[in-house]
Amino acid sequence: MVASPIFGLWSNYRPRKEPLTVSIFISVAANCLYAYVQVPASHNKYYMLVARGLVGFGAGNVAVIRSYIAGATSLQERTSSMANTSACQALGFILGPVFQTCFALIGEKGVTWDTIKLQINMYTAPVLLGAFLGILNIILILTVLREHRVDDSGRQCKNINFEEASTDEVQFPQGNIDQVAVVATNVLFFVILFIFALFETIVTPLTMDMYAWTREQAVLYDGIILAALGVEAVIIFMGIKLLSKKVGERAILLGGLIVVWVGFFILLPWGHQFPKIQWEDLHNNSIPNTTFGEIIITLWKIPREDHNEGPTGCPVEQAWCLYTPMIHLAQFLTSAVLIGIGYPSCNVMSYTLYSKILGPKPQGVYMGWLTASGSAARILGPVFISQVYAAWGPRWAFSLVCGMVVLTITLLGVVYRRLIAFSVRHGRIQE
Repeated sequence: MVASPIFGLWSNYRPRKEPLTVSIFISVAANCLYAYVQVPASHNKYYMLVARGLVGFGAGNVAVIRSYIAGATSLQERTSSMANTSACQALGFILGPVFQTCFALIGEKGVTWDTIKLQINMYTAPVLLGAFLGILNIILILTVLREHRVDDSGRQCKNINFEEASTDEVQFPQGNIDQVAVVATNVLFFVILFIFALFETIVTPLTMDMYAWTREQAVLYDGIILAALGVEAVIIFMGIKLLSKKVGERAILLGGLIVVWVGFFILLPWGHQFPKIQWEDLHNNSIPNTTFGEIIITLWKIPREDHNEGPTGCPVEQAWCLYTPMIHLAQFLTSAVLIGIGYPSCNVMSYTLYSKILGPKPQGVYMGWLTASGSAARILGPVFISQVYAAWGPRWAFSLVCGMVVLTITLLGVVYRRLIAFSVRHGRIQE
């Protein structure tokens, strides 16, 4: 959230290779630090926090990447290029857990390279792979990436990021950016990521409460569900490239929000069937009237109970468990499929429209603010849903989300006509 505007501003005035290389180098260094976090004799947790913080700082280069794509593509190419980028990002989210599962075969002990004091195990192998891929990316950036900028029509523009720009290139078109559309798009992007972040967060506690899954079952089944949503997102991104040419980005964004609303509306609890109540954690300090024989029987049963999995069901400490109907598995899966359709559609359309609204001028800072708003959403979304769900239950939590989506759709309706490309707004290109 902090790094995105910084790297974006940097990319506005210097070759984009610089912020990209530096940001990836920071991520590589952070991953290496994480791999050695067990070596110091003390303060290991602080080293780990520093390492993860630096990884997050390095991830701020997303703003530079989106700015580069916006500047290197015409209006007709923009949506397809942004969708390809989002598809690659979704593919990374899918393959990440797969690699993590494979690395689990190494075990906790793994092998140790004594010469450099490097321990390769199931925890350090993923970050070492990340460091290797980061180095590979730096090599590709330095050898393959070239500065390229075109206007909305696809004509070569004068490139302030490259000192040797030719003199026959066209200058940036003059005109003011529609700041109302910019702010509205940032709000839309925030809400879209806020909603999906809270959905990812609530999946595990929701399924454990509603279906009495153990923590191990929830991690496995929910991991499969989220991986399937990742595959679904890749398919949606590919389909959007064709659909946007027929109906336009604004219509897809509106349709995606409606689908998301339907998905969360389906998640509202209905019916008369209630979840299994988890009574095991309920403790009573009073002394019951029990006979000596009942005490002996209770003590006899205690060693034979399986305490490995722990209690399952909806904890009685959550008062709403006693009166809120359960969300059936079919409801949950249907909702997940719909949200898996709506979220990627809204996600890619929001920053595609944003890039078109900004026009052919350098977009680094603006993309930085957009990325920062998305990062804030991923921080606040889990906090919001965790507090509301635990206190009031899924009925209130998902009702509030539905209300939030309705307000977002209303905002989109208000600014719908303003979400047009810079060149279209100034009459240089017909929409």
